[in-house]
Amino acid sequence: MTLIILAFGLVLILEGLVYALAPSLLERMLEMLSAMPEAAVRQIGALVVVVGVILVWVAFQIGV
Repeated sequence: MTLIILAFGLVLILEGLVYALAPSLLERMLEMLSAMPEAAVRQIGALVVVVGVILVWVAFQIGV
């Protein structure tokens, strides 16, 4: 449970940094996403999930 809370906290820190340091970049990225076909956005989302799972697996293999 502690690891889940830690991971969630890290996600919130990264999300907050994007909003704090580059809000205009975030707005442009959202505009580009809204212009993309839904299928492409879903594929990008699935790719991000796979990369996240791989990173978590690597972290556990290293011995976090």
